[in-house]
Amino acid sequence: MSPSAVTPIRRARRAGILAALAALPFAAAYRFALVYRVRAGYPKRHPPAWEPDAVGLAFEAFEIPTSGGVSIHAWYMPAGPDPAPGVVLIHGWESSRDRTLPHAQVLHAIGMHVLTIDVRGHGANAPEELPMSVGEYALDTRAAVAALRARPEVTTIGILGHSMGAAGSLVATAQDPDVAAVIAVAAPADPHRLTRQTFRLAKLPIPGVLAWPLAWLTTRVYLQPRGHTVASISATHAVRAIRVPVMLVHGTDDGVVPVTDLGRLAAARRSARPEAVTVTLVVEGGHHSWLYEFPEYRAAIGRFLAQELGGPLSPDEAARVAEAVPAVRLPDPERLVTLDEEPGGLRSLARIVRRNETAASTRVEAAPVLTTETGDR
Repeated sequence: MSPSAVTPIRRARRAGILAALAALPFAAAYRFALVYRVRAGYPKRHPPAWEPDAVGLAFEAFEIPTSGGVSIHAWYMPAGPDPAPGVVLIHGWESSRDRTLPHAQVLHAIGMHVLTIDVRGHGANAPEELPMSVGEYALDTRAAVAALRARPEVTTIGILGHSMGAAGSLVATAQDPDVAAVIAVAAPADPHRLTRQTFRLAKLPIPGVLAWPLAWLTTRVYLQPRGHTVASISATHAVRAIRVPVMLVHGTDDGVVPVTDLGRLAAARRSARPEAVTVTLVVEGGHHSWLYEFPEYRAAIGRFLAQELGGPLSPDEAARVAEAVPAVRLPDPERLVTLDEEPGGLRSLARIVRRNETAASTRVEAAPVLTTETGDR
């Protein structure tokens, strides 16, 4: 599309956003965005309740240095001493590396080395001082890829990420030449839509004509402390840039990230890179989490990774073996309720905004009261 065709559309869209914002008391909208950032940007940490030996996997526990002088906790689960592909697993929001163990079972069964991490601010890691976004997921994903690349037995590297981890995996893959393939499960298409979706999940009585401009403003205010731009953390922007094979997966009954986000990502990628490998899988009856409990999902990811990473099994054999793995969610001692089980489980942002105005200026260590998703549970 030529610049002359795009520019009027962009101008009209921006004019609409500005007009809608003008209808809001700007001070109230900005205050909302500040409070949202304080309350939504700091995940509640859940240290791992299980280790890989609980599912029969040998492992090495270690720490990986990442950006900003941060180190993150990790497990490496080798498939054996022989050279083979390796896969990095990235969990979702307010999750931890033990939630990825069913995926590790599947990948180990098809002969792949596995590395899984607690993203900064999650799991056994210390809390963060600035709000978390897809940007931090991407940085830690790249650090995990570098750690896996340093293993002499790893031949090629893939990434499998869930939800926020899926978006971070896509952004990391767009930037990292060491990644040979990526699987994004239940990935949010872009930051604006994710912010807008949190309004819906919180059941905020905001008319659509105002909700989108408010999401636009809130997203930008949210990203200011770390200096991210919307484009730099957008999965849609990333899939347009990725040259290596991409697999996009979503459940039809996802109550957190709508299945339509898969369609947006696939359309954006195929439009920008029609020659690239793009595989999509929509799991009938699948929710936001636990898609590894569906045999067709396990077979599909096994086939894709064996094909694109180069074995060690043939794609057909990997699909057969992966399908047969009895991967199920692990018991959760904390009994964390997911949004798939309780779609209205988000605490209302309306209550947050009605609180004392000083909430937006409190220290960031204040307890978060909003979650947008619940990771690989």
